Amino acid sequence: MSEVTCQSVIRIALPVPMRRLFDYLPPEGMQASDAVPGCRIAVNFANQQLIGIVIGHSDHTDVPANKLKAATELLDSAPILDAETLKLCQWLSTYYHHPLGEVLDLAIPVMLRRGAGLEEAQEQHWRAINSEALNTEQPEGLRSQKQLALWQLFRQQPVWAHKALTRQGYSKAQITRFEELGLVESFQRLPEPLALEVSAGEVATHKLPLNHEQAKALNGIAKHFDSFHVALLEGVTGSGKTEVYLQLIEQALEQGKQVLLMVPEIGLTPQTLRRFQARFSVPVVTLHSNLNDRERLVAWSQCRLHKDDPQQARILIGTRSSIFTPMPDLGLIIIDEEHDASFKQQDGLRYSARDFAIKRAQQKQVPVVLGSATPALETLHNAYSRRFSHYKLTQRAGNAKPPRLKLHSILHQPLEMGLAYPVIDKMQQHLNEGQQVMVFINRRGFAPTLACRDCGWMAECRRCDARMTLHQSPYHLHCHHCDNQAAVPRMCPNCNSLQVEPVGQGTERLEENIQQLFPATEIKRVDRDTVRSKDAFDQLLDDIHKGEPCILVGTQMLAKGHHFPNVTMVVILDADSGLFSADFRGMEKTAQLLMQVAGRAGRGDKPGEVWIQTLYADHPQLNLLIQGGYHNLAASILQERKGIQLPPYSFMALLRSECSDKNLAEQLQQNAREFIQSWLNQYWQQTGADTTAITLIGPFPAPMERRAGRFRQQMQIMSAERNSLHRVLDALVHFLENQRGFHKVRWSLDIDPLDLS
Repeated sequence: MSEVTCQSVIRIALPVPMRRLFDYLPPEGMQASDAVPGCRIAVNFANQQLIGIVIGHSDHTDVPANKLKAATELLDSAPILDAETLKLCQWLSTYYHHPLGEVLDLAIPVMLRRGAGLEEAQEQHWRAINSEALNTEQPEGLRSQKQLALWQLFRQQPVWAHKALTRQGYSKAQITRFEELGLVESFQRLPEPLALEVSAGEVATHKLPLNHEQAKALNGIAKHFDSFHVALLEGVTGSGKTEVYLQLIEQALEQGKQVLLMVPEIGLTPQTLRRFQARFSVPVVTLHSNLNDRERLVAWSQCRLHKDDPQQARILIGTRSSIFTPMPDLGLIIIDEEHDASFKQQDGLRYSARDFAIKRAQQKQVPVVLGSATPALETLHNAYSRRFSHYKLTQRAGNAKPPRLKLHSILHQPLEMGLAYPVIDKMQQHLNEGQQVMVFINRRGFAPTLACRDCGWMAECRRCDARMTLHQSPYHLHCHHCDNQAAVPRMCPNCNSLQVEPVGQGTERLEENIQQLFPATEIKRVDRDTVRSKDAFDQLLDDIHKGEPCILVGTQMLAKGHHFPNVTMVVILDADSGLFSADFRGMEKTAQLLMQVAGRAGRGDKPGEVWIQTLYADHPQLNLLIQGGYHNLAASILQERKGIQLPPYSFMALLRSECSDKNLAEQLQQNAREFIQSWLNQYWQQTGADTTAITLIGPFPAPMERRAGRFRQQMQIMSAERNSLHRVLDALVHFLENQRGFHKVRWSLDIDPLDLS
């Protein structure tokens, strides 16, 4: 339909899965120009109330005048998203081919999405207003000792949060009595960031001396303040990357800048927070999954304040979603463990927070630091190509030495409860010397599955192509893919045999077995089943830091981002699972995990060693990793990928489809492939462009074809040129949105996918 001239309309992005803006008339009594871009606005859409973001206004619309609706209410008098954030979100929407309304919905806290006002982040405070009375120890009207004690608090500090006073035992009636006497007044403002308690000697509160490599990295990055620059800080575990971060942050703060430090969810430990709180006397806030909705709104609000406000958060430590947080004085972005898969969203808007951070730094003209002991191969490729500067830290801080790595073959060798006898003996030796041992297995639960010895039946999930994991506490079967749970059968449902028993071991069974092997030693298990709350995790880490001999049993939750100076031996079980992955990134991910886990050993003054149990001790890439280190293995894998033109030497998108009807999921993929081939032929006829630059692989079933009751199909779309790939994807998205008869099929595009499952 052609555009028609009408009264001005407001262009709105709504959180719906449609790649377009929506035109509405202004709310009653308002002009379209009153709705400033970046403000929230409530509208009626498909018989429901939605909250969208104003993008602009226009005198033209494609919507017939008799079908134009008026917006319900403008929720903000000033934008909650500034022009810079809007521009970034529009780039994100374009690059990931995702609806702008859903992107913008992610950019604001949940409470704002639901219609709450910014004022809901504020709390009641009290301030002394009688300057004459402040010079008096006992103003008129105050009689009791409790009142006088409260008055002394206001004399020491004129502004108090209401919560802070009630925590000290003062009632609301006692405080309002001061208000009646004209001594104080109530007002609303954001809460002060809470200071963390720091025990003496727990963390360094002052600068540590830098070695030559650290100083070179610090000076090289610092000279790029106030300009866009990407630096890879590649340092072996324990080499002092964090100290480089801290001194860079100090320089940024001295220039009046804000700093964003992004960490993997699993790495956001109390250790990290305490270290930053102790080092800098500025407001430090965090954003992560353990916060409730109001806490997120408070932190978000503190970050968006300007530097002239003393409550402005100067340092934000956050996980993936923190990249959306508005920071008007942002001067430095640091991404720790930049290779970590948790920086890539795996559903909905499948964005890479690392790549988005680089784009944000480019727009803001500030430096971004990517830190890792095992950088992603895409990052290394950019460093080798001189797109990123590259700084290496090869020496462990202080007197710490790199741990000695040993591949221990268990092929045709007897095991005692999953552990080789030489490994058990070595563990006992370290414990006898008063040290700690870590045993790593990347599998939760008691056992990977339950099986019948007589007929071979295995407990499989009724909704997924996967086996159910057996858990002991509480005793049940659990699918970790779809969260389906079931009771443990007393007999085999296939042959009625009573010979039903667990097969293999997870952290629960490993803990039980190790306790039998070392009855006099305390065993501490760390996984998502034992540390469900933040307090439980904090307490467990505090116990470990006491340094008493013990055995730590855990998954990745224990392995990354922790400094345990008394751990001198690490044992890695089931190291072979990623060696023969169908995913071309399988070996890269395995190597990163092995090196990260190994890095927990020998971080203090005591030497460390790492034993890796494997059935494939002669595996060439595993040996290259052990003998030549991650860097040499990475170079070898990059050479392989270059030869077959896999990322980072090409660009990839993954089209996924899923449906309870297998045929529909397959048919959508087949239609997509035929459309791309037809479109490429037309494009070649019109432009003469090389259509062989696009490669299609598939469609084919996902590695786990059925998940949560839905059949999954996928197709890889690859190109040697990024622009060519996105040109095809633009056309494909338009085609898929207009497909009829596939409303039951969920489809999504994953740009630069990290997980092909």
